[in-house]
Amino acid sequence: MEALTASHHHIPLPLLQSPPQISSTLSSSSYRNLSFSAANKPSRSSSSFGTASIPRLVRPSTSYSSIRCGASSSSSAITQITEAEFPSVVLSSDRPVLVEFIASWCGPCRLISPAMEWLAKEYADRLTVVKIDHDANPKLIEEYKVYGLPALMLFKDGQEVSGSRREGAITKAKLKVYVDSLLDSISVA
Repeated sequence: MEALTASHHHIPLPLLQSPPQISSTLSSSSYRNLSFSAANKPSRSSSSFGTASIPRLVRPSTSYSSIRCGASSSSSAITQITEAEFPSVVLSSDRPVLVEFIASWCGPCRLISPAMEWLAKEYADRLTVVKIDHDANPKLIEEYKVYGLPALMLFKDGQEVSGSRREGAITKAKLKVYVDSLLDSISVA
C-alpha cells in the first residue's frame, strides 16, 4: 500500500475492495483517523484541518466475493458457446445469429450486458444471440480477426453478414438501430 505523503493528497485504499463509506467514526482498525498538520504531514491526533472536519474512511462491514453486472446468468436469454459448438449453433442455424465476443475482464463487455440481454429477449422471434468468451476460444478469435471487445457480428446462412461487424460499447438505443438495420438488410424483419 502506498504511503500518504505531502505530494499525495489522498488516502490509499487496497485494490479490489468495494468503495469506502464516509462516516464520522471508524469501524475497523485497518483505517486510522488521519488529519493534516500545517506542514501537510499525516498525524493521528486530530480529526480536523483548521475548523473544517475531515471525513474518515470506514471499511465496509460487508464482504464482497464478486461483482456481477447485468442480468444473472440463470435467467439469461443469451447462450454462451464454445469453438466446438460454433459450427452447429451459428453456422448451421436456419435463422440469423448475432455473436457477441466478450471477456470476463472487459469493462465495456459488462457495460453493454444489460442491453444485450434486452436485445436477446426483444428480438427472440427473429434472431438468436450468443456470446463467446475471447480467452477460452482463441481459434475463433484468430479466424474472425477479433481485435476489440466487445465485438458483435451477425451470421446468416453460415456466413458473416457484410458490414455487420461492430466493436466497442454501444447504447441500447444504438444497439436497436444497429440490429434493425442489419435485419432489414437481410430481409428478416
